[in-house]
Amino acid sequence: MERIPVAHSPVPTAGPSIQAWWASAVVYQVYPRSFADANGDGMGDLRGVTAHLDHLHKLGVDAVWLSPFYKSPQADAGYDVADYREVDPLFGTLADFDEMLQKAHGLGLKVIVDLVPNHTSDEHAWFQEALAAAPGSRERDRYMFRPGKDSVPGSGDGNLAPNNWKSIFGGPAWTRVTEADGRPGDWYLHLFDTKQPDLNWENAEVKEEMRSVLRFWLDRGVDGFRVDVAHGMVKEAGLPDWEGSAAMVEGTTELPGDAPGGHTEAEEPHRAHAAGSAAGAGTGNVAAATTGDSERHQPVSPLYPPSPFFDQDGVHDIYRDWNRVLAEYDGDRMLVAEAWVEPAERLARYVRPDEMQQAFNFDFLLAGWDAERTAAAIEDSLRAAATVGATTTWVLSNHDTVRHTTRFGLKDPTTFPKGIAAEDEQPDDSLGLARARAATMVLLALPGSAYLYQGEELGLPEHTAVPPEARQDPTFFRTNGIERGRDGCRVPLPWKSGEPGYGFASASAPAAPWLPQPESFGALAADRQDGVAGSTLELYRAALALRREHRLGAGSFAWADAHEPADGVLAFHNGDVLVVANMGIAAAPLPDGYRVAVASLPEAVTGGDAESGTDPGGARKLAPNSAVYLLAD
Repeated sequence: MERIPVAHSPVPTAGPSIQAWWASAVVYQVYPRSFADANGDGMGDLRGVTAHLDHLHKLGVDAVWLSPFYKSPQADAGYDVADYREVDPLFGTLADFDEMLQKAHGLGLKVIVDLVPNHTSDEHAWFQEALAAAPGSRERDRYMFRPGKDSVPGSGDGNLAPNNWKSIFGGPAWTRVTEADGRPGDWYLHLFDTKQPDLNWENAEVKEEMRSVLRFWLDRGVDGFRVDVAHGMVKEAGLPDWEGSAAMVEGTTELPGDAPGGHTEAEEPHRAHAAGSAAGAGTGNVAAATTGDSERHQPVSPLYPPSPFFDQDGVHDIYRDWNRVLAEYDGDRMLVAEAWVEPAERLARYVRPDEMQQAFNFDFLLAGWDAERTAAAIEDSLRAAATVGATTTWVLSNHDTVRHTTRFGLKDPTTFPKGIAAEDEQPDDSLGLARARAATMVLLALPGSAYLYQGEELGLPEHTAVPPEARQDPTFFRTNGIERGRDGCRVPLPWKSGEPGYGFASASAPAAPWLPQPESFGALAADRQDGVAGSTLELYRAALALRREHRLGAGSFAWADAHEPADGVLAFHNGDVLVVANMGIAAAPLPDGYRVAVASLPEAVTGGDAESGTDPGGARKLAPNSAVYLLAD
């Protein structure tokens, strides 16, 4: 039978022109505290990572990205760094890191570590020196210290914050210090938690210190850095007032100052873990057909209204400088930006040839289970990246977002909640998992680099019923629980179904995991899926193997004739692979002349001869909430 021809012009991609490993890599994010616990204290650690690297090698990924493991009081799960050159005792030692790195490299896995340059911990030596020093001192100039505004003009008491900025975690973004003589003094900026003071990136010492930190880890052999809040660091001159409110994920949203969590003095539990209608009804668009109020769920650009502390032009000078540092080392070392920046053309500025190598593609993540939005995100991202000669990245979940397995099971699968609690809408787990499996197949078939979040290869859902007393995320407390927080996606992984903590710890009598696990994790444990046909784990392995065999990461992209996003069907060619995903509400016809190489669900393809592509008794169709990789006969 005739093969369906490509009807659309190819979308520009830069993949084939870039030979570096990172251009087409699949990177697996390890959140160390929740990956595996080797010593049984309830907290994941570096030795736990080392013990399970074989799992990642067998999975078929190319690299591992580790979230922070540095010395830290753990006010924000390690994103409050007290020492950039030391491993926190919770996670082990530098020797443990070196052992992990050596084993990873022995397995052919690259290693990327987190870098947190926007802020430090308030327990960092520099900030302690700043607190002990006088206003206007060299020590304070390393951070964003400012005198307050007068409450009464001319009074000089400075008891108003320097401006009206709000913290991303809720509440004000400024905290006043008490000077050595006991008087109220300067204010310091913290765009996140009060224990995360922002560094002053106009300061030469700050710039040189971060260059030194880069070299410290490059000298140890790391292959790259994921840069936290990469669109931050530089603030607009004069620190002007701003009426917007920047969110952790969606970007900028409007939040009245008197709204819950707007300016609250909620208690912050800095607890380090001790060792012990719808308009779309009748269409193929699932999101439009399931909600009459989908507009409020659309992601809001972090550039509207423009923020005086995100995506300032000055950040690009920093990355040009870091690019030169990485160029001192062999092995195609890389930087990947966590930058919540829109539109795609603006994000592309971070990956110009003399800046960073990659940036996370959050447009794709925020598109949700919606064919039209996903198609737009794919095309816009590929075109924008190609204008600067870069490859793009694809990601569906990470440690800051509700897992896509759960988001896609909500009534509106384009919803992007800031955490979910027991009293909130609960997802349809089976529907969410089916959609998540299909979306992952789309992700893995796109040219560029793919990022996976730990546990998604097991089909893990969000823990949507974490008790309030067990929560750790500062956003939960700084907003008085209005934002549920990120704990639900950070729950420790299940490795062995019949053991305490589902095998999270390898010790004989382990402490309870630092966050409670839901009962559903038992059936999803790795040992229950290993070698089991149709399991999510085996689907990931099959999809990754096909990606590698057909070099999809370095491939080309063109929409296929079957592509009908208005009907919920996403279809594209990457080289000799035809990918079809049905995000609609009715079965979609599949073209003849192709055989099924990988299907997201065993029952995904119906009619005819589902495997060979022949059609003896009726047209083959792809069930809703499914995806397939097809190869020409």
